[in-house]
Amino acid sequence: MTDELPNLKAGALPDIDEGKLFPAERAAHVPRVLLLYGSLRERSFSRLLSEEAARVLRHLGAETRTYDPHGLPLPDDAEASHPKVAELRELVMWSEAMVWVSPERHGAMTGVMKSMIDWIPLAPIGGIRPTQGKVLAVAQVSGGSQSFNAVNQMRILGRWMRMLTIPNQSSVPKAWDAFDEADRMKPGPPYDRVVDVMEELVKFTVLTRGQAGYLTDRYSERVETLEELSARVNAAKAIGTE
Repeated sequence: MTDELPNLKAGALPDIDEGKLFPAERAAHVPRVLLLYGSLRERSFSRLLSEEAARVLRHLGAETRTYDPHGLPLPDDAEASHPKVAELRELVMWSEAMVWVSPERHGAMTGVMKSMIDWIPLAPIGGIRPTQGKVLAVAQVSGGSQSFNAVNQMRILGRWMRMLTIPNQSSVPKAWDAFDEADRMKPGPPYDRVVDVMEELVKFTVLTRGQAGYLTDRYSERVETLEELSARVNAAKAIGTE
């Protein structure tokens, strides 16, 4: 507490630690990226786009895993111990970065996409928030002209989940014409944009994964004990305010 900042909790706001921002030792393992797609259709263009993105990510040296949303119950319609929920949460905890790909339906992301995100807890698991500080890329497919409603909504969710959403994004119009008979994305500007986004995702992941905890560490939470923080977040989530 100082005369200029009388409400500041003494000792809870130290100077910026450049040693934590620029650590001498960096993680050497390949980036781990989880891909989510928001459709259950047999020929899902959001799935095809996620598969194309995964190929690019692997080319750039990342390890990828993709979650299949088939069988995932609606949020709160099953226990968190449900196998599909447990699988999703395990993959989220494994990942260092994520790619969310949703179709745009009725001007919004699909319910499938939102359900997956709603099953990911914001509250800490074992003292760790599952998504906090992880890097996120968003993409969408549309049946008609290009739109950005779904990616904009997912950006809001990414912020809500305390993720580092990269600036670039992909929106593929007329998705029915963007893939060939072998379900591969045709060459052209939409494909080039997907490559741009995945390249940027890997760069941001490598750049921030070692410092994610420090970058997202908050003064307001340092003044609380972990137990108080967990109780507050869980209570807020229960009434839909967090």
